[in-house]
Amino acid sequence: MRLTRCQAALAAAITLNLLVLFYVSWLQHQPRNSRARGPRRASAAGPRVTVLVREFEAFDNAVPELVDSFLQQDPAQPVVVAADTLPYPPLALPRIPNVRLALLQPALDRPASASRPETYVTTEFVALVPDGTRAEAPGQLERMVEALRAGNARLVAAPVATANPARCLALNVSLREWTARYGAAPAAPRCDALEGDAVVLLRARDLFNLSAPLARPVGTSLFLQTSLRGWAVQLLDLTFAAAHQPPLATAHARWKAEREGRTRREALLRALGIRLVSWEGGRLEWFGCNKETTRCFGTVVGDTPAYLYEDRWTPPCCLRALRETARYVVGVLEAAGVRYWLEGGSLLGAARHGDIIPWDYDVDLGIYLEDVGNCEQLRGAEAGSVVDERGFVWEKAVEGDFFRVQYSESNHLHVDLWPFYPRNGVMTKDTWLDHRQDVEFPEHFLQPLVPLPFAGFVAQAPNNYRRFLELKFGPGVIENPQYPNPALLSLTGSG
Repeated sequence: MRLTRCQAALAAAITLNLLVLFYVSWLQHQPRNSRARGPRRASAAGPRVTVLVREFEAFDNAVPELVDSFLQQDPAQPVVVAADTLPYPPLALPRIPNVRLALLQPALDRPASASRPETYVTTEFVALVPDGTRAEAPGQLERMVEALRAGNARLVAAPVATANPARCLALNVSLREWTARYGAAPAAPRCDALEGDAVVLLRARDLFNLSAPLARPVGTSLFLQTSLRGWAVQLLDLTFAAAHQPPLATAHARWKAEREGRTRREALLRALGIRLVSWEGGRLEWFGCNKETTRCFGTVVGDTPAYLYEDRWTPPCCLRALRETARYVVGVLEAAGVRYWLEGGSLLGAARHGDIIPWDYDVDLGIYLEDVGNCEQLRGAEAGSVVDERGFVWEKAVEGDFFRVQYSESNHLHVDLWPFYPRNGVMTKDTWLDHRQDVEFPEHFLQPLVPLPFAGFVAQAPNNYRRFLELKFGPGVIENPQYPNPALLSLTGSG
């Protein structure tokens, strides 16, 4: 069948109209700003990296510019913006299938999978991109993938050219000591952690096998978890641009972000069990108990605190409070002329460490019963609880005829004072507890008392304290550490 000229013209017009409609529809689905530059072709195999945006403030951010900049490099680039709840004001994100908003807080009307970030990631790699980043050069994510595959680090990172670019840090995390120690990285650009703004790329399976993969602040959370696992991060010679209109441009926005960031960081460290952060130069940050809070652990059962069952030792904030209380009590006793000496586990700690035993939860001092009347605070405690001018609480212990000095009315970390008296050359007392070291001993161990470093000061101790300790605990006790109640939990069997 032959087409007439009129039929051919009509067919050509219809075809042209269909092509125009297809092109207009395609343009409408492109991100802003990409329309002026024209499309860029994605790799033939498809994107291998999901851009994941988690670190931003809902009240002031440049997330739309960040997302658009990556889509300009590849219109098919998968992007996930993750937030705990629906951001307000709403984010102006392109309404295309490869850009998704993930809400991580569970909701009654959504399935459990909707709150799991791994639901939204199907690529082999994930790039954690902070707010204020802009992709301007093609192939940056692919270069990071190749660097990760070619090296032996589990993460690679590229600085962002903001006012706070990334730098390498060394990081040692001790869960047993509840402590994170930061310092200068000895082998940069290979690091344990980063400080500052960077795009961090790792395998999706590695990210989502972490216990808290997207906890905020993302940098703090990520590197605490990866360094604990021994994963290194390599800082690449590759830089991402900063946003044309950076977030938090006003002083008020920066103040608000800093305040909320501090709150998030404190909550994160507490949740991850970090009570002390130590920085290069000796700066310390404390995230545990103090005089205004309760102590970090509850009632001790069987001489074995709950944290020992978690293979942890006494939190450093608790040790700090015990040291402060012990130093203060010793100062009061010495000023009042009360003879005292380190007792039990405290003497053992002084002999072994020059300090409190790392898993101990109180301090024990022996005192001469006849000297109690010399001390105003002890006289007051005979009649009832006394809170002194420093906030320490002096009282008679409910467990028996001995004294207890608590760190504060809220925080019950304490020093126990055990009144002994001589009888036929043997030191004895009126209250005995079911402790293996709770035994009588010859008074000659106290004549004279000798100085011994303990908990940052010099305390009085029995002379020949090795024999004293072996009398109470058994031979070799200094050289063979053990938990307070080995029948319940053994030091050699933990960890």
